[in-house]
Amino acid sequence: MIDWLRLAESLISSPWLYAVLIAVSFLDSFLPLIPSEPVVIVAGVYAATGQTDIVLVIAATTLGAFLGDMVPYAAGRLFGTRLLKRLPPGSKRRAAHDWFARELDARGGFILVTTRFIPVGRYLATLSTGLVNFPLRKYVLFIAFATASWSAYTALTGYLGGVLFQENTLLAIAVGVGLAFVVTGFIEVVRRIRHRGSAVPDTVTD
Repeated sequence: MIDWLRLAESLISSPWLYAVLIAVSFLDSFLPLIPSEPVVIVAGVYAATGQTDIVLVIAATTLGAFLGDMVPYAAGRLFGTRLLKRLPPGSKRRAAHDWFARELDARGGFILVTTRFIPVGRYLATLSTGLVNFPLRKYVLFIAFATASWSAYTALTGYLGGVLFQENTLLAIAVGVGLAFVVTGFIEVVRRIRHRGSAVPDTVTD
């Protein structure tokens, strides 16, 4: 398995770093075990010392994440029709499918933007969005904003740590990762509170 963090650190002064950022953020969009956040944070930390370009870090990460989010959506669109045929009207699974489709129609932007900050959540949301045949144009618009926001936030938390602790790179990285966890936790709490009022309705049959 590739050690993405070590690879990024070994290329910190090389243009190839941005290719690594594209690759890791692309793969992390549908393979939750790929650790994109720490890699982006490290790149952000080194931007504070001038060894990387923070604008290029954000741009490369955004590009990779955007392309990566298209993969589960495309897979969902591909298998969505087959899935719908296996969900008879009146069943709980069909009700869950129809409920999620309505939720996306009503607040698709909020769902896609907030789940982008949650490693497993972003994969499930993008896949489910494809499964319910969410319009491609709206999906592209929402994930463009979501991936740009996530990339900027992740890289800038590292950059902030680098600015505050320029003499201690390990501490700067730790601070960046800590900030990322705090904000991610806060977003998840907000998302769960909003979710309570819109639970999947029960149906008569399985």
